[in-house]
This record gives sequence, structure tokens and C-alpha cells, in this order.
Amino acid sequence: MDEIRRRALKGRGAISNESSRFERERRVLVDDGWGADGVELPPVRTTVLDDRARSVIARNSSPDIPFEQSVNPYRGCEHACIYCFARPTHAYLGLSPGLDFETRLFRKRDAAELLARELRAKSYACRPLAIGANTDPYQPIEREERITRSLLEVCRDFGQPVCIITKSALVTRDLDILAPMAAKRLASVAVSITTLDRDLARRMEPRAATPPRRLEAIRELTAAGVPVSVLASPMVPGLNDHELEAILEAGAGAGAAGGSYILLRLPLEIKDLFEEWLREHVPDRADRVLSLIRQARAGGLYQSEFGTRMTGTGPIAELLSRRFKLACRRLGLDGRRWDLDCGLFRPPPARGDQLPLL
Repeated sequence: MDEIRRRALKGRGAISNESSRFERERRVLVDDGWGADGVELPPVRTTVLDDRARSVIARNSSPDIPFEQSVNPYRGCEHACIYCFARPTHAYLGLSPGLDFETRLFRKRDAAELLARELRAKSYACRPLAIGANTDPYQPIEREERITRSLLEVCRDFGQPVCIITKSALVTRDLDILAPMAAKRLASVAVSITTLDRDLARRMEPRAATPPRRLEAIRELTAAGVPVSVLASPMVPGLNDHELEAILEAGAGAGAAGGSYILLRLPLEIKDLFEEWLREHVPDRADRVLSLIRQARAGGLYQSEFGTRMTGTGPIAELLSRRFKLACRRLGLDGRRWDLDCGLFRPPPARGDQLPLL
């Protein structure tokens, strides 16, 4: 990649913007030689559009996910993590999982209203609710949009247990809601730390909080009584897997009571995006990293089967699993925390409801 394009993409994760897999046309970046030499390209800007959702609770029956339902306030994520497994979902919108995913975002402005309506449904059975299972609920635009905060306010009012998954220190802004909920076993937080190397973090997840800020967020959350798990995810063989124990130890030192990890997942378009990123940012290690991933993925770059998609197979994956278990045992980490209380769920009275008879 030439220096002009590199400057235009500063702060972005993806290098290209290939068309969605559902589109007939293909976009290809080509220099036609017509006088572009030395001309600065404008920086890639972020745009935010409204997502007119009819419901916000997504449900799953996956045996390797510790929750059955989740809410995602946003589509796309400005954190721009190159490895993000949610990137292919932008294809359903006719957009690219590359730069479009991190620059063309969609907000669910009425998410809190929709959530309250769904929680009031007579058919609703209370289960812990994950916020941010797909894209980060505390990505930069949350500072102004405050959609995640409005969802937490609904959960607080209904006694709905919730777990937040994030790599942003912005989560501490909502301690005034999370701490009282946590005191009733209604809230927990999982903080993702991919690496402790600030330079690698800047390149892999350019708009996310720095590793020290995430550790500080864990300290603030635990000091306020909010149970926290540290997610050493994703682990990339040959790139950051040597940091597994150090990440878990740093998280435990900051107060985390649980821990987990996920082996790098490269479904659909992410395979090409990640290889492109490797060859741009760590060209000396690209072939080795890809080889190690294949060794942990039965010869391919991804396995989609339940039971193996999160942890992989083969000697490399098995060694990573053993290292994780030994580290957790030594550090007293007991796995991701989902022991929340569903017995306090009570929809508050709505306008026009009949008052209870005394």
C-alpha cells in the first residue's frame, strides 16, 4: 500500500472495501495513472444512519455461547478491529465487510422502546441478556447516541439481568446504573483484551481503548462491585497467543474474577481481510501465522462446527486450551460470569395499566 493511501486510511482496520458476497458487481482498486501522483486522498469518514428495526432481542440456541438472547444497539463498529467476526453481517445490508463495516454505521435509536415492549410481552421468559454480543455497545458513537445507556435504564427498571461485552473504557460512564444492578446480581461485564502490546493493539483495533485503559476500566468496575471477566480474545497463533497468560494475569490483577478466550475466527470475507492486513502490517510473519491457523483449524482458515469454532482442533489448539486452564487455576479465574438472578424480573406499571387491588 502506498504512503498516500496509508495516510487516508489512518485509524482504520481494513485496507480494502470489497463488494458484499451478495452483490453481482465487484469493486477493484486500480491506479489508472491519470495524474494522481502526489495528490492527497481525503481521509475516510464515518457516517451514521438509522436502523429501523422491528425488534431488538436476538435469540440463539448455540451450545458454545453462554447466553440465549442478546441486544446490539449498533450495526457496524468504528473500533475497526480487523478480526471482528461480525464483519460479514454488513453484507446483508449490501455493504462491504471491509471499510464499510467500520465507517458506515447504523444506530437503533428506538432500541430502548422496543426492548421495553418485548420485555412486557406475556410470552417473554426472563433470561440473562447480553448487550454487545455482535458489535461493541460502547464504540465511540455511544458517547453522543447513548443508546446503550437507555437500554440499561430499561433493564434496571424491569429487573432484567444483563451482561455487557466490550473493549471500551466508556462502560465506566454507566456505573451509576451498573453498580446498583450488580448489588442485586443483575449485572456483570466482560472486558476483551486482545494484547498488552500497545503498538499491536493500535494496528489490530485502531479505535478501541488502549490496553491500559481497559485494565483501568476493570479496576473501576470491580471497585464499584460489578463482577468482571477478562476475555483474552481472539488468540492468534504466532501473533499474540504468547500473551495469553500475561493478559489473564493482568486482568486478574485488576480485579477480574473470571476469564475466557477464543481462538481467532475467520468466517466468510474475514479470511481475505485478515490475510491482507497481515501482509501489510506484519509481512515477515504473515505466512507463519496463516500456517499456524490452518494447523489449528483442520487445514483450513475456519471451522464453523459447534464445539470447535471457538477453540479449534489439533496440537496447537489443545496446547492453548491447556495453557488457559492452568493459568485460570493459578490465578483463581472461574470462567465467564453468567450467574445472574432472573427472579427479580418485574415489568414496571405502564401508562394506562390498572392499579393493583390492595
